[in-house]
Amino acid sequence: MLSIVIPAHDEERSLPLLVDELRRTLDALGQPWEVLVVDDGSTDGTFAALTRLHDADDSIRVVRLRRNFGKAAALAAGFEHARGDVIVTMDGDGQDDPAEIPRLLAKLDEGFDLVSGWKARRRDPLSRRLLSRIFNGVTSRVSGLRLHDFNCGLKAYRAEVVRGLNLYGELHRFIPVLAHQEGYRVSELVVNHRAREHGRSRYGLERYLRGFLDLLTVTFMGRYRHRPLHLFGGLGLVLGAIGSGVLVYMAILKALGEAIGHRPLLTLGVLLVVVGLQLFSLGLVSELITSHHEQRTRARERGRAHVDEILS
Repeated sequence: MLSIVIPAHDEERSLPLLVDELRRTLDALGQPWEVLVVDDGSTDGTFAALTRLHDADDSIRVVRLRRNFGKAAALAAGFEHARGDVIVTMDGDGQDDPAEIPRLLAKLDEGFDLVSGWKARRRDPLSRRLLSRIFNGVTSRVSGLRLHDFNCGLKAYRAEVVRGLNLYGELHRFIPVLAHQEGYRVSELVVNHRAREHGRSRYGLERYLRGFLDLLTVTFMGRYRHRPLHLFGGLGLVLGAIGSGVLVYMAILKALGEAIGHRPLLTLGVLLVVVGLQLFSLGLVSELITSHHEQRTRARERGRAHVDEILS
């Protein structure tokens, strides 16, 4: 089954039109499908419109959140309740083109686990396009996953990629990065992007700033979650070595008869050594906690989450 997951907030006018387009596109695929719309605490008539759509067609399913929790939480709820073994996500504002879904599925069938849309010709204001380009460039460089567009809501996934993801904050932007870190095959496809006809965008500068902070979280957890000593211990050794070098220099000056008690460099050397020891100790403690957690979960996982294929 194919599941279309749509997070929506105050999209009363856009959703009925989008669902009609989806119905025509999905019927032509010749396979079972469902459209799962997550109402993320809408304050207009979105839920009433969705109720009418569901009453007319039980392939249209609705999940209503208690309040506006954000897109990440809405997607997490959609992933949890989706029934399909392939999941396509798209925004509820009508800017994502349902006609692109067959192309995404075809790309997925080439052996990929996640196909992300790329809005090469984006129909948004210039300011938003510039912010998005900066964000995508930094994310691509920091994460090591070379994609042009992490923000595109139109994506296709195999269900195992998204089941169990812990999404919060702005982490929905980084699902391709999280999948890439777990060894899934990620690709990109240029898709058509349409101008918004109804409603208004709720994305501003503050969301990109929060996104950069979440990027640091994703990068740290992906690279050092299982080896925190490599980060904290490495930094501690570097600072400790610099501090020790400074103190050796101060000791030489003292041996030559110079007064060093008033030298700020002495204080800096001591500070670097102390901070280096603290960071190294933090790395050891983090390593012990990580090792204990992995021992508790190893019996349950047995490596199956990381196995791609077995020939026997």
